[in-house]
Amino acid sequence: MERSSLGPAALPGIEQNHHPAETKTAKPTSGQTSSPPETLSLRSAPVDHNLINDIALCILCAWGLAVVAHQLKQPLMLAYLVAGYLIGPQGYRLIKDTHSVETISSLGLILLMFMIGLEIDLKKIAKAGKPILLTAASQIFGSIIIGLAVFLLCGFRMEAGSMEALYLAIAAAVSSTVIIVKILYERRELDSLPGRISLGILVLQDVVVIVFWALQPELRNPSAIMFLKILGKVAALVIIALLISRFVLPKLFKAFARLPELVLVGALAWCFGVALMAEALGLSREMGALVAGVAISTFPYTLDVVAKVTSIHDFFITLFFVALGMMIPSIEPRSLGWALVIVAVVLATRFITVTIPLYRMGKGFRASLLPAIHLCALSELSVVIISEGHKAKNVSDSLFGMVSYAFVILSVLASFAISRSEKVMPIGFRMMRWLGMKDLGGDGLPAEAPAGRPAHHEDDDHGHGSKRIYLLGFSWTASSLVEDLQRRQPEIIKDIAVVDFNPDVHRELKARNIHAVYGDISQRDTLLHAGIAEAELILCTLPNTVLRGVTNLRLLRQLRELNTTAKIIVHAELCADVALLYESGASHVLVTRLVEATELTGIINAAMTGGLGDKADWLKREVEKRKEVIP
Repeated sequence: MERSSLGPAALPGIEQNHHPAETKTAKPTSGQTSSPPETLSLRSAPVDHNLINDIALCILCAWGLAVVAHQLKQPLMLAYLVAGYLIGPQGYRLIKDTHSVETISSLGLILLMFMIGLEIDLKKIAKAGKPILLTAASQIFGSIIIGLAVFLLCGFRMEAGSMEALYLAIAAAVSSTVIIVKILYERRELDSLPGRISLGILVLQDVVVIVFWALQPELRNPSAIMFLKILGKVAALVIIALLISRFVLPKLFKAFARLPELVLVGALAWCFGVALMAEALGLSREMGALVAGVAISTFPYTLDVVAKVTSIHDFFITLFFVALGMMIPSIEPRSLGWALVIVAVVLATRFITVTIPLYRMGKGFRASLLPAIHLCALSELSVVIISEGHKAKNVSDSLFGMVSYAFVILSVLASFAISRSEKVMPIGFRMMRWLGMKDLGGDGLPAEAPAGRPAHHEDDDHGHGSKRIYLLGFSWTASSLVEDLQRRQPEIIKDIAVVDFNPDVHRELKARNIHAVYGDISQRDTLLHAGIAEAELILCTLPNTVLRGVTNLRLLRQLRELNTTAKIIVHAELCADVALLYESGASHVLVTRLVEATELTGIINAAMTGGLGDKADWLKREVEKRKEVIP
């Protein structure tokens, strides 16, 4: 494989300013005495500040646009691409010679692949479960097959020497790990069911990219023997890296675990060492960096490594995306039109290959649609794949512009859709009903229930009509509460109804003979059909940071409109919110920080008096006995 460098030669249209050759020293003529050579001196040596000036300009422009993007809640890498376009050859031409910047930005790509590798936990993939594995297989291979068929029909070629349709299909099949993880983390949805499904698919997408990255240089002259050789090299690299990480690295990292600077240097040494090993095998350095990350992803030091590498990774990755932006050709109607076709293919394939399989597995409207929305952001690696394809002479010049425009469009659309999913999902729900799909029991109104009539729920055989006690939303606190009630006051369980939109929780509660209503507690119709007007006690244990589309205050006011007599208990994260919640009709406000503070005070006293071991033993015994809905 050619050395991976996103230099000016990667794509046409990038001007290069070659430095004039140095003037040779003339030989002395007869009668002349040659002067002695000058002594080397750092002071007298001319210094070329072009590189420093170019990097400074890239960083300043990227930072300025990143501030604007942050205010508009758009991905920062989108700002970096725009910055590169504006200062590059197609924009204001502030930087004409991009070779030096792109040489440094190639370090950013290596570190990016290393960071992605650190996020790929092979143990978690093995334990991902049937829904995630089946959905990932459906999304990846289904998207490639559908994309390939569409792009072939559109006239893109698929033959020896031109693999445009295949490259476009692969690029359209992978989603942005950086954008999706960042937004889900900010929204605290990484540990939700849709979040876990999305992350599982993203990890397996990265695995497919590794394989394709290894095979793509030989696509011009494909042969079974050549592919087997490439796969053998990849297998050799992975096996060697895993063996070293299994038997050698743990001892080394343990030896200098208390020296933070050596942890960082050791991680980088491992990253670039495996990158050089990959290059020696004829593979790309970037693939080696990704394998290096995967090999140590389960280390106890991984979080520390990620935290330390991120500090330098951010600098280089900024230059990497700015350099990519410099390569984006000027906007042409034809390329923009094809970019919209790519956008349409991505949106359609995400619904077909993600939403429909999850729906068929009984995940309900919300858990089936949200992962498809998450995965609409086109991967930053899609742009890199096309660039690598051009260097391998497998695609034409114009494809880079098409995919770049599609990346920008989908980054904006996906960021908006994920951040405002509560407003976007009802549109998807209506489309799913139009296609004849039926929800588990309500995202407002169930598909099978006409307006104004209560819905029939799957668990109606465990109790009809309204209940005395309602738990709105089901998370860790509610799970522990139900476990305590089942163990200590089982007679109360028959009076409890849970309203939540997690289908896995719904099935587990049903198995325990607990009345569960599938629905979104932020929707007024869901609460009405659940029978909230007849409730005697209503409890919400979810903080505002977990609630979606509503806050505890808004939920409380809505509950008071629907039920004026029930005792209502809601959650408050801020002490300043307590008085307002009581004024708005709360019967009691749950402030878990105060409960935790009381518990911690007891733990501190036990630690000071030598009784911490007893508390630890009690906690271990208690956890072992509990069989909660959410472990």
